[in-house]
Amino acid sequence: MTYLSPLLSRHGAVKAGGLDAGVAAHYGDPLREQRELARGNAVTDLSHRGVVTVTGPDRLSWLNTLSSQSVSDLQPGTSSELLLLSVQGRIEHDARILDDGNTAWLIVEAAEAPVLARFLERMKFMLRVEVADVSRDWAVVGSVTPVEAWANYSVWTDPWPNIGAGGFAYTGVPEDSHPGRDRPWHEYLIPAAELEQAVTDSGRTLAGTMASEALRIAAWRPRLGAETDDKTIPHELDLIRTAVHLAKGCYKGQETVARVHNLGHPPRRLVFLQLDGSQHTLPAPGSAVMLGERRVGAVTSVAQHYEMGAVALAVIKRSVDPAAELVVDDDGEPYAAAQEVIVAPDAGQVVGRAGGFLRPPRA
Repeated sequence: MTYLSPLLSRHGAVKAGGLDAGVAAHYGDPLREQRELARGNAVTDLSHRGVVTVTGPDRLSWLNTLSSQSVSDLQPGTSSELLLLSVQGRIEHDARILDDGNTAWLIVEAAEAPVLARFLERMKFMLRVEVADVSRDWAVVGSVTPVEAWANYSVWTDPWPNIGAGGFAYTGVPEDSHPGRDRPWHEYLIPAAELEQAVTDSGRTLAGTMASEALRIAAWRPRLGAETDDKTIPHELDLIRTAVHLAKGCYKGQETVARVHNLGHPPRRLVFLQLDGSQHTLPAPGSAVMLGERRVGAVTSVAQHYEMGAVALAVIKRSVDPAAELVVDDDGEPYAAAQEVIVAPDAGQVVGRAGGFLRPPRA
């Protein structure tokens, strides 16, 4: 059954598509909604998101052995992010994790929940864990600032762009000026039956996913299914900072993670693009990124930002000069694109390096 949020009945609601199908893209005024969301005066319906629970006394130690993140000692109320990788180190699942002392809550993209639940069920063996896809029973709502009226609900707070324990930053900008610091992000877990009343009780207006996506893009925050494909490794998206612990024990894909980080370079890198907005249109995700006559990558996410105008994220070849002028080609419609480095071209090869762009967490 296709999910449709009850909040789509609100005045002006226009359905979203793609990864956000089932909730509202906007409620009539996307840029105003974006401003209100950025100022902490609105919330975004993300009730289409998948929610998987893991219970039992072995839940954290078990998830620790399966994932890229160190979560065996995750404290109640602490938010983290973990990846489940293929043997080749490619991203298969990206989950937001929050533990309340009894249950580990995994918030994932809508289509990921049943797939993730089936995978985890197969990996239980004799451990004391129980896995459930509870997506129909729980709704997710996003906000830039904490919602006082929802103090009794569990909330996952995005660790991005902080460099977690065991993490590393691949960007070339000073950490204090990382644009992700302008977009704190909280995702509340609300019983589905209480969603409409909870939004009313919050005292905030609704902003559609066009608004939340624009803020995500401006924060350089990668998203599974948008910035990823079947070949993506964490290093290409700067996910080593929040979703990978480089010193934890063995897990599937660890060899690739360690080899690329210590000895090699990721073959591609995530970039932020400031697009020429003079056409008053936006290129579609998947549009080619061109360097002269050569295709060097593709746009992965695109939005109209309320302050910066047309912006995008793209994944391009590592070798592309950061100073090069690029063009986004949307089926013959060109858009000039100025790039900002998210993942540095010299990312990787940490062994033997005295400096460079890479940064460990602060003491």
